[in-house]
Amino acid sequence: MADRLFQGIADQIVALIDEGVFPPGTRLPGERELAERFNVSRVTIREAEIALQAVGVIKIKTGSGVYVADRGARGDDALPKVSALELTEARSLFESEAAALAAPVISDEALDRLDELLAAMATEEDDEKSTEIDREFHMLIASGSGNAAITHVIRTLWRLRTELPEIRHTHESVCHHDGMTRQDEHASIVEALRGRDPQAARLAMRRHFNRLLGSMLDATEEQAISELKRKARESRERFLMSAKIG
Repeated sequence: MADRLFQGIADQIVALIDEGVFPPGTRLPGERELAERFNVSRVTIREAEIALQAVGVIKIKTGSGVYVADRGARGDDALPKVSALELTEARSLFESEAAALAAPVISDEALDRLDELLAAMATEEDDEKSTEIDREFHMLIASGSGNAAITHVIRTLWRLRTELPEIRHTHESVCHHDGMTRQDEHASIVEALRGRDPQAARLAMRRHFNRLLGSMLDATEEQAISELKRKARESRERFLMSAKIG
């Protein structure tokens, strides 16, 4: 429930924009002012703004502020609303083939950099920095395929991974507990690339995403059960209260 609070705030900001309170081109109030206005934390405001930027409603300009986008431009850079499962499925398809294409042609320099990133993954504890290392790892393999179109697609998929808050939350809930497993999977991918084996590289990448999909399904199921129990508990408390009154 807490993770979805930002979405309600995002909807309220959109409503204010549509009502003309914040016209296109104007700068939104700062995080602190919006947090006080909606009685939420600044972190929630930040998440709401990231979500609105992802769908093209606002533009965040570093060092300048947050601005309302023109209505006609809203769809230009907007990202589609997808689930973490849909994104992971798409990444598996494209990144597995990118790894297969990269295996025969990826440079020795790129392979050495992948080894450096593996070492960094093993020691980095900050989630945001770990995500950036992971992104560089996968994008290096994508560019190593030598196919600019595939590289562009995978770069866009990574925008979904990093810019859509719900997907970020899902990854954080899963990846926080499987560091050693991911490390081994990434090492297997690099080993296949060093062996110049397209089929092994494809399978190693696919296994990585298949395991991630399974972990996400487990996490989704646990969240659904937890929410069901919460609702049942609330109903129980309410009906017991009614029984006491009677």
